[in-house]
Amino acid sequence: MRRYGKHTDEDDIRSRPGRRNTRPRTNIRPKHEDAAEGMVLTVDRGRLTCLVEDRVVLAMKARELGRKAAVVGDRVALVGDLSGKKDTLARIVRITERTSVLRRTADDDDPYERVVVANADQLAIVTALADPEPRPRLIDRCLVAAFDGGLTPLLVLTKSDLAPPDKLLELYGDLDIPYVVTSREELDDGSAADRVHAELDGKITAFVGHSGVGKTTLVNALVPTERRRTTGVVNAVTGRGRHTTTSALALPLADSTGWVIDTPGVRSFGLAHVDPSRVINAFPDLVPGTADCPRACSHDEPDCALDAWVAEGHADPARLYSLRRLLATREAKEGD
Repeated sequence: MRRYGKHTDEDDIRSRPGRRNTRPRTNIRPKHEDAAEGMVLTVDRGRLTCLVEDRVVLAMKARELGRKAAVVGDRVALVGDLSGKKDTLARIVRITERTSVLRRTADDDDPYERVVVANADQLAIVTALADPEPRPRLIDRCLVAAFDGGLTPLLVLTKSDLAPPDKLLELYGDLDIPYVVTSREELDDGSAADRVHAELDGKITAFVGHSGVGKTTLVNALVPTERRRTTGVVNAVTGRGRHTTTSALALPLADSTGWVIDTPGVRSFGLAHVDPSRVINAFPDLVPGTADCPRACSHDEPDCALDAWVAEGHADPARLYSLRRLLATREAKEGD
């Protein structure tokens, strides 16, 4: 081991400069005014695939963004190598303010919310009418998340050849939610995809649904050039499908300016992040009746002014019932 004495005159010893000699830190960060605009298509282990003009670019998040994460659908600003060539990597330096956000938590007691999709115009809730059986409570929770996040809901009911849709549609008739009913035969001949396509044209639509309901099969029919592996298997005991979509992915809708965002199948949809007072905004006919509500009224309590408002004939009682049923999803199990 090499050792030095107290009075060494070796000139290869590096001395650490004092604090006064170091360059001071600064909070000023580059503005990246020349950054290119892009859209996040998918996220995989810290790497984000983005669309920049007509090029697919792989990128990573810049350190200055801190804990702020980009998700599928985000509009971002990128710098660095934007050629999209193999083994190149760009850097996301800015995330544009979101117009809508679909969030969920693992359960109703989990304080950590997960942003699933950003900037989507509508949420297509895909539900099978049989095999597996429909879960109205899960549909209600998805509706609450859509209303809370600023997305317009769309019901897509599959496998109508196995069971009629009337009973399920009756539950949501008073909510005036658009819907499309499809069968396996219609998926095979393309007519189902055509009807769903008409509801998605020119919009960014996030697809969500219980595993095994045919969500990815429908996405493949809508985007035939980008086929994702489908499930086709539903457990005979639990009635649950096997997850085949493991990450959200944005795909361009065929013959349209719209986009389809396929998300992993869900078995639970926690609403710990949802403020119940925001759900009322999805019922504009009931909003005026809240003027006389007590402060911080949940709209599902004895002193709520909506009861008198509806009793006076200002709104349909069925609408108030629908609102309170959705609010009650935070307190009830999803299994229904």
